[in-house]
Amino acid sequence: MNIQLMLHRHHRHHLHPPVVTLAPPPSTPSINTTTKADNRSGTFRTAIIIFVPMSLLLVLSTLAIAFFRLRKSEDVQKRLDSGGPSKMAWTTVVSKLFKFSRHGGLHHADEDASQSVDSLRFDFATIRVATNDFSNANKLGQGGFGWVYKGKLSNGQEIAVKRLGDCSTQGEVEFKNEIVLMSRLQHKNLVRLLGFCMEGKERLLIYEFVPNASLDRFIFDPIKRLLLNWETRYKIILGIARGLLYLHEDSQLRIIHHDLKGGNILLDSAMNPKIADFGMARLFVVDQSRGNTKRIVGTYGYMPPEYAKFGQFSVKTDVFSFGVLILEIVSGKKNGSSVNAGNIEHLLSYAWKKWREGKALSLIDQTLRSGSNSDKIRCIHIGLLCVQENVAKRPTMASIVLMLTSFSMSLPLPSKPGFLLESSTNSNLSFPGQFPSWTIRSNQSSHHPINISINEASITEPYPR
Repeated sequence: MNIQLMLHRHHRHHLHPPVVTLAPPPSTPSINTTTKADNRSGTFRTAIIIFVPMSLLLVLSTLAIAFFRLRKSEDVQKRLDSGGPSKMAWTTVVSKLFKFSRHGGLHHADEDASQSVDSLRFDFATIRVATNDFSNANKLGQGGFGWVYKGKLSNGQEIAVKRLGDCSTQGEVEFKNEIVLMSRLQHKNLVRLLGFCMEGKERLLIYEFVPNASLDRFIFDPIKRLLLNWETRYKIILGIARGLLYLHEDSQLRIIHHDLKGGNILLDSAMNPKIADFGMARLFVVDQSRGNTKRIVGTYGYMPPEYAKFGQFSVKTDVFSFGVLILEIVSGKKNGSSVNAGNIEHLLSYAWKKWREGKALSLIDQTLRSGSNSDKIRCIHIGLLCVQENVAKRPTMASIVLMLTSFSMSLPLPSKPGFLLESSTNSNLSFPGQFPSWTIRSNQSSHHPINISINEASITEPYPR
């Protein structure tokens, strides 16, 4: 009986297994997504609050420093332009605060600039020995700042030494100007600055020695001009043009020479021209096209009327001076003296009159018997284009070099030159005889004509003279 009951239960268990009720899994705590999102948002806001003010502070600080430096440089330049004394030349600001690069524009301090200048420093004892104690036998000539001496260094290198006389405030400015600019310029048609000396009251500039003196000693001398045939004169014209092109467009600085004339063009042993005397040069920012000044410096007969009258200058200032030089080289006549016997008539008005009359051949130096007359006429044509009264019509130096080297290039007709000087009866700005180099000061606005007065001796004479 019991056995039957047990078999019966076993049989039921296999046919109908017991139902097992599973307990639900333990509940997992729910994640509060809202809280996490709020945390992330708060962190982002905190980062913004910290980062943005710091960025703005950095930008404002950089702008403030740049503004301060620019204002400091401009203040120095204004003091110089107004003719007031300044203990620090604007070129010192250029060398220590800024680096002007043709491709990079305005950059911050070029720390190598002052080191480069310092590497050119000579001690006075060395130069005194080289010039035999500045003996009279070694004098090459006298310039606006003092005498120029020939010397020889211990290694046998010949040098030319410009020794400043009375070192006025202006002299100090031009002295520093030339050091800073010339130390950064290298071109075969620029005279090379070898060094300088500043000891006590002594101020010396040391250049490479250029044996054939200056261009004006040849073209205005009835004997020496015979040494300059047309081939040589053309080479001189082209060399000056290439030197100016380098200054205006191809160097790491953008320079306006401001006192281009025959006395500032030196000739080496092969009669290659070298532009000298950068005491009056102006430094331009890369994208600067023109400027104004109340301090007019330069040489009458070579400066354009917009500069002499209003103090307005640009690269076209040098272009005008170059045009005068071309006409002087081709004609053998100086713009600062009468070129028409019996009448007080200066070179630009004379050349323009002959051009309009179709008698440009009569302008050519009679000693130039060789060479193509058409090439000489072309140079006169280019010269007249350079001295046009309308500044915008004057060509750039790049165009001038192309005109001089590409004879297939057609030239536009020139318009009236800038007659700064016509005759003693027709112009209030006419001066008979040769023009000295004068400095004119005016406190008037650059938008009004400047009253001309001769206040001091030349400060623009080159070496040698």
